[in-house]
Amino acid sequence: MNTPTPLLDRRGRPLRDLRISVMDRCNFRCTYCMPASTYGEDYAFLDNAQRLDFNEIERVCRQAARLGVSKLRLTGGEPLLRPGLPTLVARLRSIEGIDDIALTTNGVLLDRQADALAAAGLDRITVSLDTLDPILFRQLSGGRGDVHKVLQGIEVARHAGFRDGVKINAVVQRGLNDAGALALVEHFRGTGVVLRFIEFMDVGNRNAWSADAVVSSEELRERIHTHWPLQALPPRHPGEVATRYRFVDGAGEIGLISSISKPFCGDCTRARLSSEGQLYTCLFAEHGTDLRGLLRASEDDAALHAVLAGVWSARTDRYSELRGRPVAAAGRRIEMHYIGG
Repeated sequence: MNTPTPLLDRRGRPLRDLRISVMDRCNFRCTYCMPASTYGEDYAFLDNAQRLDFNEIERVCRQAARLGVSKLRLTGGEPLLRPGLPTLVARLRSIEGIDDIALTTNGVLLDRQADALAAAGLDRITVSLDTLDPILFRQLSGGRGDVHKVLQGIEVARHAGFRDGVKINAVVQRGLNDAGALALVEHFRGTGVVLRFIEFMDVGNRNAWSADAVVSSEELRERIHTHWPLQALPPRHPGEVATRYRFVDGAGEIGLISSISKPFCGDCTRARLSSEGQLYTCLFAEHGTDLRGLLRASEDDAALHAVLAGVWSARTDRYSELRGRPVAAAGRRIEMHYIGG
């Protein structure tokens, strides 16, 4: 397949990345994503028939690749709850034009599935891990998580043969887990695992976000640099969300994602597909485009291609650049567990 002509949105941004939520459920109840007070035992999640099946996901990805998508990321909820996930990875791996497939997980089931995912062609794993403190970890996960189980999964994944290895994403909140940031750095230095700190974001409607709870990337960089001197690294590709730093002593690198203090909407090349087939063009979107109805009504891939192209071509989203202005405060945003991070 020839390299497709870049499809640009109305702000000149190409479509390069598609994030696919394969499961709206999660086995954690993290306070900033799926708090137990809302997502209790009686919460009605999607049933199997409501979720896109693997054929439907593959159809969307094939048409997205024709429009310039080269990177896929499987998310949730918790994607490792989706049965048969290595089969989906293998099918996506066969799509011409897709050269990077990643997965984001809370890691608690990773020790059982890492080898099969690597064998199926998954390129890299990102594990969400906000603290090493067992008591705080259990609190943050809504009383459902065991940090030792997650660390075990990371260790198995390190040796599973993923082409691009393992990353850790840590969301830092002032007064909650920021005191443990250096412990995370110390634990993963020298292991080949890249730790990335993410500024606490106002995603969804239920995480009680406050600007006072944000620890800026610059503040974290200074804290880390004081203990282990850092040197800036250039981005590996346009639109990379993390600012990269290497440890001067050669013990690897870290990343800082400045989603609040330095918004990167101008370089955003990502679309998101929910597990029931809604396509969103922004993490902070209020409305999506229904692809499931189209997929189930017709085998016409030309129509699917046209809808994808039309949605992206009309895109104007730049919520993070407008944060705090009246225009950015309008309706209820989609929840993070529904479309992944």
